[in-house]
Amino acid sequence: MKNTSLFQNDGGKSYIIPFILVTSLFFMWGLANNMTDTMLAAFKKIMSMSNFETSYIQVAFYGAYFCLALPAAFLIKRFSYKSGILVGLILYAGGCLLFYPASQAMSYDFFLVAYFIAAGGMSFLETSSNPYIITMGPEETATRRLNLAQSFNPLGSITGILLSKFFILSHLNPANADERKNMPVDVLQEIQSKELSYISNTYVLLGVVLVVIFLLILIVKMPKNSNEIPLSGNVFIRLLKNKKYSLGVLTQFFYVGAQIGVWSFTIAYAKDHLKISEDDAGTYYLASIVLFSIFRFIFTALMKIIRPSLLLVYASIAAIIATSITILCGGMIGVISLVCISVFMSLMFPTIYGIALHRLGDDTKIGGSGLIMAILGGAILTAVQGKIYDIGNVNMSYIVPLICFIVVAAYGWWNSKKTSDVKQ
Repeated sequence: MKNTSLFQNDGGKSYIIPFILVTSLFFMWGLANNMTDTMLAAFKKIMSMSNFETSYIQVAFYGAYFCLALPAAFLIKRFSYKSGILVGLILYAGGCLLFYPASQAMSYDFFLVAYFIAAGGMSFLETSSNPYIITMGPEETATRRLNLAQSFNPLGSITGILLSKFFILSHLNPANADERKNMPVDVLQEIQSKELSYISNTYVLLGVVLVVIFLLILIVKMPKNSNEIPLSGNVFIRLLKNKKYSLGVLTQFFYVGAQIGVWSFTIAYAKDHLKISEDDAGTYYLASIVLFSIFRFIFTALMKIIRPSLLLVYASIAAIIATSITILCGGMIGVISLVCISVFMSLMFPTIYGIALHRLGDDTKIGGSGLIMAILGGAILTAVQGKIYDIGNVNMSYIVPLICFIVVAAYGWWNSKKTSDVKQ
């Protein structure tokens, strides 16, 4: 008789406590990911920077994901999932705690270092936690167990936005860039110091929570499951020759660039078109994430009746239309269209991920690391979008996500022609 329990092994041992602890990490990296998006607007105002300069935050954040995904996979191979998680928590918490000296130094470069270290920790956590959750029970219930853990990720995203909205954005001085430029140096520095303290206090609190989670995972007996990752060079050759996978990595690069770009400049777009404060504009960003979370479940249900690759095509076309309206219209219509883009993005990352990894067999684990590295698109393409914003305007900058959605649509259409499309 098959074991259908979610959290018990064949010997009847329960993994419920380890599951709860690891699932908390899904919440924690969701919180940081989306709180980071709102920080572009905060730093732009505090330090009167260009949009290209504020995009360095995303370069540091998602650049760390790219740099540390494979090292995380190799560390897990050498030691264990738990080791990968503990290293990830040390880096994540350490990066958050560095926000305090960064605020005291009032150094943007120091903040970027803190972001890089924290995001490097999250790269370790994502690379470790997803497969670890799968092993915490019978194979028959692995997918259900992972979906349950992943459902806490958007809850963390919403929490991160609320934290930034109420503890950071709402406390920013209303003075604009021109007004700040004409202030006496000592007055401006006093205002900036106070504003940066709200950022650092929020991140330091997050760091303290992460330290507590680290200690709990350290002392709690966790499953000693290994991760048999093949390290042969032939693995990389096979993956590169697999068009569905290699094109999937490229598509994921463009998708993440679109997602981060759409969200990074949502506050700026709403602020410019509706003439409201960063705090009020943050409400539209929050609405985007709430819709993103709700429609992830709706699209998952739709996959029972529509092939994932076709659903990816339909969602991409809808995103192209919504992005085009965002570029061409502006005003409240443009803001509503911008918020609606998140509806259509909600299925893209996991669907591209699933299609790219389908039937990779023993190469799946290294292949998964490659798809995590594709998150680099959030660094490079967001910087490109910020530069276009500086040269032109916020509407014009959304040409970058528009091109990205065209790439996603093309990948979905190409896969829809294949007989080996993912089945649900």
